[in-house]
Amino acid sequence: MMAGGPAYMPSRDRAPLRRHSPRRVGICLFGASALALLLSGCGMSTLTSGMGGGMFGGTGSTGSPGRLTEESMLSSAKADGAGGGGAGVAQGCPRFQIASRDHHVTIYEPGRAGDSLGVMHRGEITRTARECSIEGTRVTVKYGFSGRILLGPRGRPGVIALPVQVSVRDPKRAAIGGDRTSVEASVTLDNPIAYFSQVRTVTFDIPEGSRPGEIDVFVGFEQTAPGAG
Repeated sequence: MMAGGPAYMPSRDRAPLRRHSPRRVGICLFGASALALLLSGCGMSTLTSGMGGGMFGGTGSTGSPGRLTEESMLSSAKADGAGGGGAGVAQGCPRFQIASRDHHVTIYEPGRAGDSLGVMHRGEITRTARECSIEGTRVTVKYGFSGRILLGPRGRPGVIALPVQVSVRDPKRAAIGGDRTSVEASVTLDNPIAYFSQVRTVTFDIPEGSRPGEIDVFVGFEQTAPGAG
Protein backbone atom coordinates (compact mmCIF):
# COMPACT_ATOMS: atom_id res chain seq x y z
CA MET A 1 0.00 0.00 0.00
CA MET A 2 1.40 3.41 -0.98
CA ALA A 3 1.91 5.97 1.79
CA GLY A 4 -1.04 8.29 2.08
CA GLY A 5 -3.15 6.19 -0.28
CA PRO A 6 -6.53 4.71 0.49
CA ALA A 7 -6.60 1.31 2.13
CA TYR A 8 -7.47 -1.57 -0.13
CA MET A 9 -10.95 -2.97 0.52
CA PRO A 10 -12.09 -6.18 -1.15
CA SER A 11 -15.10 -5.76 -3.38
CA ARG A 12 -18.26 -7.45 -2.27
CA ASP A 13 -19.09 -8.03 -5.91
CA ARG A 14 -16.10 -10.29 -6.48
CA ALA A 15 -16.85 -13.89 -7.40
CA PRO A 16 -16.11 -16.37 -4.61
CA LEU A 17 -12.79 -18.12 -4.77
CA ARG A 18 -12.89 -21.52 -6.41
CA ARG A 19 -11.39 -24.45 -4.59
CA HIS A 20 -9.40 -26.86 -6.72
CA SER A 21 -8.94 -30.51 -5.95
CA PRO A 22 -5.37 -31.77 -5.33
CA ARG A 23 -5.50 -33.60 -8.64
CA ARG A 24 -6.36 -30.39 -10.52
CA VAL A 25 -3.53 -28.63 -8.70
CA GLY A 26 -1.19 -31.38 -9.88
CA ILE A 27 -2.30 -30.88 -13.47
CA CYS A 28 -1.72 -27.14 -13.23
CA LEU A 29 1.71 -27.67 -11.75
CA PHE A 30 2.61 -30.01 -14.56
CA GLY A 31 1.53 -27.48 -17.18
CA ALA A 32 3.49 -24.69 -15.50
CA SER A 33 6.59 -26.85 -15.34
CA ALA A 34 6.35 -27.80 -19.00
CA LEU A 35 5.96 -24.14 -19.94
CA ALA A 36 8.97 -23.20 -17.83
CA LEU A 37 11.02 -25.89 -19.55
CA LEU A 38 10.10 -24.58 -22.99
CA LEU A 39 10.95 -21.02 -22.00
CA SER A 40 14.28 -22.01 -20.51
CA GLY A 41 15.55 -23.50 -23.79
CA CYS A 42 18.48 -25.88 -23.63
CA GLY A 43 20.27 -24.29 -20.68
CA MET A 44 20.85 -26.68 -17.82
CA SER A 45 22.19 -25.89 -14.39
CA THR A 46 25.24 -27.54 -12.89
CA LEU A 47 27.05 -27.92 -9.64
CA THR A 48 30.73 -27.20 -9.22
CA SER A 49 32.86 -30.30 -8.99
CA GLY A 50 34.49 -31.05 -5.68
CA MET A 51 37.74 -31.95 -7.45
CA GLY A 52 38.72 -28.60 -8.82
CA GLY A 53 36.11 -27.72 -11.40
CA GLY A 54 32.53 -28.06 -12.47
CA MET A 55 31.13 -28.51 -15.92
CA PHE A 56 31.69 -24.86 -16.79
CA GLY A 57 35.30 -24.46 -15.80
CA GLY A 58 37.91 -25.07 -13.16
CA THR A 59 41.60 -25.18 -12.47
CA GLY A 60 42.37 -28.86 -12.46
CA SER A 61 41.20 -32.43 -12.14
CA THR A 62 42.47 -33.30 -8.71
CA GLY A 63 41.43 -32.30 -5.23
CA SER A 64 39.57 -33.52 -2.18
CA PRO A 65 36.81 -35.97 -3.13
CA GLY A 66 33.56 -36.39 -1.27
CA ARG A 67 31.65 -33.20 -2.07
CA LEU A 68 29.67 -34.76 -4.87
CA THR A 69 26.90 -36.69 -3.13
CA GLU A 70 23.32 -37.67 -3.84
CA GLU A 71 22.26 -35.35 -1.02
CA SER A 72 23.99 -32.34 -2.58
CA MET A 73 22.53 -33.15 -6.00
CA LEU A 74 19.04 -33.56 -4.52
CA SER A 75 19.29 -30.21 -2.72
CA SER A 76 20.38 -28.60 -5.98
CA ALA A 77 17.41 -30.05 -7.87
CA LYS A 78 14.97 -28.81 -5.24
CA ALA A 79 16.50 -25.33 -5.32
CA ASP A 80 15.61 -25.19 -9.02
CA GLY A 81 17.37 -21.87 -9.49
CA ALA A 82 18.67 -20.42 -12.69
CA GLY A 83 21.95 -21.77 -13.94
CA GLY A 84 24.34 -21.47 -16.81
CA GLY A 85 23.96 -23.21 -20.09
CA GLY A 86 26.51 -24.55 -22.52
CA ALA A 87 29.32 -27.06 -22.56
CA GLY A 88 32.46 -25.55 -21.15
CA VAL A 89 35.61 -27.52 -20.42
CA ALA A 90 37.16 -28.12 -17.02
CA GLN A 91 40.84 -28.73 -17.66
CA GLY A 92 41.89 -32.36 -17.50
CA CYS A 93 38.44 -33.91 -17.06
CA PRO A 94 35.99 -35.20 -19.65
CA ARG A 95 32.97 -32.99 -20.20
CA PHE A 96 29.72 -34.15 -18.58
CA GLN A 97 26.57 -32.98 -20.33
CA ILE A 98 22.87 -33.66 -20.47
CA ALA A 99 21.99 -35.21 -23.82
CA SER A 100 20.19 -32.48 -25.76
CA ARG A 101 17.34 -34.70 -26.95
CA ASP A 102 17.01 -36.80 -23.83
CA HIS A 103 16.99 -34.29 -20.97
CA HIS A 104 13.34 -35.13 -20.42
CA VAL A 105 10.92 -37.96 -21.17
CA THR A 106 7.13 -37.87 -21.22
CA ILE A 107 5.06 -41.00 -20.65
CA TYR A 108 1.57 -41.07 -22.15
CA GLU A 109 -1.47 -43.27 -21.79
CA PRO A 110 -1.54 -46.00 -24.45
CA GLY A 111 -2.63 -44.57 -27.79
CA ARG A 112 -2.35 -40.93 -26.67
CA ALA A 113 1.26 -40.04 -27.51
CA GLY A 114 1.58 -36.31 -28.09
CA ASP A 115 -1.72 -35.52 -26.35
CA SER A 116 -1.06 -33.14 -23.46
CA LEU A 117 -4.20 -34.37 -21.71
CA GLY A 118 -2.97 -37.95 -21.98
CA VAL A 119 0.27 -37.41 -20.05
CA MET A 120 0.79 -39.85 -17.18
CA HIS A 121 4.10 -38.47 -15.91
CA ARG A 122 7.21 -36.67 -17.03
CA GLY A 123 10.86 -36.92 -15.98
CA GLU A 124 13.34 -34.05 -16.21
CA ILE A 125 17.10 -33.99 -15.60
CA THR A 126 17.97 -30.47 -14.45
CA ARG A 127 21.35 -30.56 -12.68
CA THR A 128 24.72 -32.24 -13.26
CA ALA A 129 28.15 -32.37 -11.66
CA ARG A 130 31.25 -34.54 -12.00
CA GLU A 131 34.68 -35.29 -10.65
CA CYS A 132 37.40 -37.39 -12.23
CA SER A 133 40.64 -39.22 -11.57
CA ILE A 134 43.20 -40.04 -14.26
CA GLU A 135 45.85 -42.76 -14.17
CA GLY A 136 47.73 -42.93 -17.45
CA THR A 137 45.13 -43.52 -20.13
CA ARG A 138 42.57 -44.82 -17.63
CA VAL A 139 39.91 -42.32 -16.54
CA THR A 140 37.27 -42.72 -13.86
CA VAL A 141 34.48 -40.14 -13.82
CA LYS A 142 32.33 -39.79 -10.74
CA TYR A 143 29.20 -38.16 -12.07
CA GLY A 144 26.02 -36.94 -10.45
CA PHE A 145 22.71 -35.80 -11.84
CA SER A 146 19.38 -34.81 -10.38
CA GLY A 147 15.95 -33.74 -11.48
CA ARG A 148 12.28 -34.29 -10.90
CA ILE A 149 9.28 -36.39 -11.85
CA LEU A 150 5.92 -34.70 -12.38
CA LEU A 151 2.50 -36.29 -12.23
CA GLY A 152 0.42 -35.62 -15.33
CA PRO A 153 -3.35 -35.35 -15.90
CA ARG A 154 -3.67 -39.11 -16.40
CA GLY A 155 -1.00 -40.13 -13.91
CA ARG A 156 -1.40 -42.40 -10.93
CA PRO A 157 0.19 -41.73 -7.53
CA GLY A 158 2.95 -44.04 -6.38
CA VAL A 159 6.59 -44.82 -7.11
CA ILE A 160 7.60 -43.97 -10.68
CA ALA A 161 10.82 -45.36 -12.19
CA LEU A 162 12.41 -44.13 -15.42
CA PRO A 163 15.44 -45.62 -17.24
CA VAL A 164 18.55 -43.48 -17.75
CA GLN A 165 21.50 -44.06 -20.08
CA VAL A 166 25.05 -42.69 -19.89
CA SER A 167 27.21 -42.67 -23.01
CA VAL A 168 30.94 -41.91 -23.27
CA ARG A 169 32.06 -40.55 -26.66
CA ASP A 170 35.50 -39.85 -28.10
CA PRO A 171 36.29 -36.76 -30.24
CA LYS A 172 34.93 -38.59 -33.31
CA ARG A 173 31.69 -39.37 -31.44
CA ALA A 174 32.46 -43.09 -31.29
CA ALA A 175 31.21 -44.84 -28.15
CA ILE A 176 34.03 -45.88 -25.80
CA GLY A 177 32.03 -46.57 -22.64
CA GLY A 178 28.69 -46.21 -20.95
CA ASP A 179 26.39 -47.00 -18.08
CA ARG A 180 22.71 -47.71 -17.50
CA THR A 181 20.62 -47.03 -14.44
CA SER A 182 17.15 -45.86 -13.46
CA VAL A 183 15.76 -43.13 -11.26
CA GLU A 184 12.63 -43.27 -9.17
CA ALA A 185 10.53 -40.97 -7.04
CA SER A 186 7.22 -41.19 -5.23
CA VAL A 187 4.46 -38.80 -6.28
CA THR A 188 1.07 -38.25 -4.70
CA LEU A 189 -1.99 -36.18 -5.53
CA ASP A 190 -1.00 -33.78 -2.75
CA ASN A 191 2.64 -33.67 -3.89
CA PRO A 192 2.64 -34.18 -7.67
CA ILE A 193 6.31 -33.18 -8.03
CA ALA A 194 9.04 -35.40 -6.58
CA TYR A 195 12.81 -35.21 -6.88
CA PHE A 196 15.58 -37.73 -7.58
CA SER A 197 19.37 -37.77 -7.58
CA GLN A 198 22.11 -40.27 -8.33
CA VAL A 199 25.89 -40.35 -8.07
CA ARG A 200 27.73 -43.11 -9.95
CA THR A 201 31.06 -43.81 -11.63
CA VAL A 202 32.09 -44.85 -15.12
CA THR A 203 35.61 -45.94 -16.10
CA PHE A 204 37.08 -46.02 -19.60
CA ASP A 205 40.34 -45.81 -21.55
CA ILE A 206 41.30 -42.71 -23.52
CA PRO A 207 41.86 -43.55 -27.21
CA GLU A 208 45.36 -43.05 -28.54
CA GLY A 209 45.92 -39.48 -29.69
CA SER A 210 43.09 -38.07 -27.56
CA ARG A 211 43.06 -36.13 -24.30
CA PRO A 212 40.61 -36.52 -21.38
CA GLY A 213 39.23 -33.02 -21.95
CA GLU A 214 38.16 -34.02 -25.47
CA ILE A 215 35.93 -36.82 -24.21
CA ASP A 216 32.19 -36.25 -23.68
CA VAL A 217 30.03 -38.07 -21.16
CA PHE A 218 26.30 -37.70 -21.85
CA VAL A 219 23.39 -38.52 -19.54
CA GLY A 220 19.77 -38.72 -20.63
CA PHE A 221 16.52 -40.61 -20.32
CA GLU A 222 15.99 -43.64 -22.51
CA GLN A 223 13.19 -42.84 -24.92
CA THR A 224 12.25 -46.49 -25.41
CA ALA A 225 10.30 -46.77 -22.15
CA PRO A 226 6.69 -47.98 -22.63
CA GLY A 227 4.45 -45.01 -23.42
CA ALA A 228 7.31 -42.59 -24.13
CA GLY A 229 6.56 -40.03 -26.76
